Amino acid sequence: MRAIPSLALMLALFAPLASADGLYQVELLLIRQNAVSALYGAPAPEDWRAGAAPLAADAQRPASLDSLAERLQASGDYTVLLHKAWQQTLSAEPTAVALSAGEPTYGRSPIEGTVSLADGRFVAARARFWVNQLDSNGGVQRSEQLRQSNSNMKRGQLNFLDGGHLAVLIKVTPAGMRAQPEADPQLMEQ
Repeated sequence: MRAIPSLALMLALFAPLASADGLYQVELLLIRQNAVSALYGAPAPEDWRAGAAPLAADAQRPASLDSLAERLQASGDYTVLLHKAWQQTLSAEPTAVALSAGEPTYGRSPIEGTVSLADGRFVAARARFWVNQLDSNGGVQRSEQLRQSNSNMKRGQLNFLDGGHLAVLIKVTPAGMRAQPEADPQLMEQ
C-alpha cells in the first residue's frame, strides 16, 4: 500500500505539464538607444507580417507602463518608438501579432513588426521589428531592424530584449494577476 502514494507522486513529477490556453495582458515598448548609432540593413520586406494577424482594435488595452515610457523619453537617452498594450490568448503553440506605428503611406508604416508568444513553463517571445524610412510613394528606402527572442520570460515581469540600438521591453501577465511595481529605468543601464 505504501507504493501507491509514492507511485502517484512520481507520476506527478514526471508527467508532462498540461497546458491550457490562457488569457494574457501583453505590453510592449520598442525603444531606440540614442547613444548608439543606427544600423541600417535590408529594407523591410513587403510581407513583413509573414502570417501574423494584425492587432485587433477590440484586443487593445490601456497601457500600464506609461510612466516608464515617459521617464525613458524624458531621459534623452532613449526614444520610445512604439508602445502598445493588448490582450491575447496564449498556448504552447506560438501566436504572432503584427504591430505598426506612425502615419502609413500607401500601406507601409514607419514602424512595422511582429511579436510571437507561446506559453509553457516560461513565456517564449520572438520579436522582429523594422524602423523604416519611407519615400513619398510608400516605398521603403532603408530600415533599422531588431530581431530578438527570449524563451525564459517570467510571467508578470518586465523583460528586456536588447538588439543594440533598438530594444524591446515586454511584459506578459496572466489576465487578473495583481500588478507588480515597475522596474527602475536605471536598471536598464546595467
